[in-house]
Amino acid sequence: MAPRIASLVPSATETLVALGLGERLVARTGFCIHPAEAVGHIPKVGGTKDVNLDKLRKIAPTHVVVNVDENRRETAEAILQGFGQFVPEVIVTHPSRPEDNLALFEQLRAAFADQPGVNARAAALSTEFTAALQRCRREAHREEKVLYLIWRQPWMTVARDTYISTLLAEAGWQTWPGVLGGEHGAGRYPALAGDEAWLHDIDRVLLSSEPYRFDSTHVAEAQALCPQARVQLVDGELLSWWGSRGAAGLDYLRELSATSPRDRAEA
Repeated sequence: MAPRIASLVPSATETLVALGLGERLVARTGFCIHPAEAVGHIPKVGGTKDVNLDKLRKIAPTHVVVNVDENRRETAEAILQGFGQFVPEVIVTHPSRPEDNLALFEQLRAAFADQPGVNARAAALSTEFTAALQRCRREAHREEKVLYLIWRQPWMTVARDTYISTLLAEAGWQTWPGVLGGEHGAGRYPALAGDEAWLHDIDRVLLSSEPYRFDSTHVAEAQALCPQARVQLVDGELLSWWGSRGAAGLDYLRELSATSPRDRAEA
């Protein structure tokens, strides 16, 4: 029987399409928007944190792809315990470092190896990502202290064991504060009081386009938070989406790191 796949993770949805499994997708979240031409017709079953389990049950997927960071543990447990006789296979993803993309490609390849073209596409994604990682690591990067902001009121950033922080580390950028968030939970995305002494030593502030959509109107506010830093708007999808977007994210990071932190704030 052909798989019926529900993806509850935007990065996974995009990666499944890249593996040639777009026609096997039967459900997605409202945040699964890429690639638009492939997912636009696929039914939505709520958000990543508030999945409509009744709707998902009626769609009757054979596989459900979830993520430790993006989805709630209770959602996965409800799928396993409350779907009656035909319990779908729950595929749990958790890339925490750039190199984890290689394990992810293998995980999805193994799950759908009997589908046409999946093995070859997974190998191509691995090759593409490995080449991008090597390009990034071959370059000499300037070490910088970076504040990556994902929210305001309150300001929120990323712990050093998140995918975002470990990706930025490939360019010699160390995120602050110097905390680890653990495998899951709110600690992975700490809030700031705004008066931390180390904010004055930050070299660069990155204002992400997601989940909070920072724009040019927020640059001055961020500059006041870190007076000595360069403040710039960045593509949050490229820096936080893992999977098939991982190679492009590394190349984008290389472009960002080529600019000097001595340049002051940009609008």
